[in-house]
Amino acid sequence: MNLIDLHCDTLWRLMDLEGEGDLLDNDGSVSIRKLESEGAMAQFFACFVYRDAMDGNTPEEQYEAGYWHVLDMIDYMAAQTERCSGRLEMAKEPADIEIIHKKGKIAAVLTVEEGGVLNGRLARLEELYERGVRLMTLLWNYENCIGAPNSRDRLLMEKGLTPFGIQVVEKMNGLGMIVDISHASDGVFWDVLRHSRKPVAATHSNCRALADHPRNLTDEMLKALGENGGVAGLNFYGPFLGTPDASRLEEMTAHVLHMIKVGGMDLPAIGTDFDGFDGMQKMDIPDIGRMGRLWEALKKKGLTEGQLDKIWYKNALRLWSAR
Repeated sequence: MNLIDLHCDTLWRLMDLEGEGDLLDNDGSVSIRKLESEGAMAQFFACFVYRDAMDGNTPEEQYEAGYWHVLDMIDYMAAQTERCSGRLEMAKEPADIEIIHKKGKIAAVLTVEEGGVLNGRLARLEELYERGVRLMTLLWNYENCIGAPNSRDRLLMEKGLTPFGIQVVEKMNGLGMIVDISHASDGVFWDVLRHSRKPVAATHSNCRALADHPRNLTDEMLKALGENGGVAGLNFYGPFLGTPDASRLEEMTAHVLHMIKVGGMDLPAIGTDFDGFDGMQKMDIPDIGRMGRLWEALKKKGLTEGQLDKIWYKNALRLWSAR
């Protein structure tokens, strides 16, 4: 089905939660074997930094440790890619994805989730780009040197990019890195759209009209993102879909259809957030190898195979190609 998933936390799960792991085969939601069973094209792997788990007495010290941890995660990914070289290959350009897919392999794309690891140093973007990172999620759930995160605190939610954050967006545009505004405050979202010269992504965010959570996007945001040429990746986390303790297929289809209605057919993509959440008592799609269930459910809602191809991979590929 040529799937491109724009966000998973599998590297974090294997390295930080379990302390060891193997991308080829594991008990989580994403592995090479599961991706192969689905006929996937590419998986975007996030180097996620949970600031409070990093060594340091201040946020700055923790972010500093976090940056070096990101480099460790990149090294881990390189080792896994070498070990599974016949099945997995790094993609550093949009065209690489289709080339790698034609070889019968899965393309892996490196991302960073938590722009705070830049710690005010713009040169780190170039270092990350040279190491293969092609997308960065500007925020997680903490205020950082770039801007403010999503929050139920109205004042925090209104905060936008810092002056350094504006430089980051402009630098990412220049390098050809995708700017990801998932986890960002509403203020940051609008600032990014004002300052970015390229289409941007909300790699793992849903519709606030259907699930009233600050991590989701309002209809105004979805419309603006679509007009920007950006994409919104469907997140499988229950609270962002509408049910606190379950990830339900019916809600997934509702969010996709709402994205199309508000932002157009070029807006929706897939950003599962697999291996980045737990506690779901019921998951209609428990892993990346069962994505066919969503495909069939959306077909029953009236979407054509051409439309599904856009959601599965074409919208994501177009976004990266517009870098």
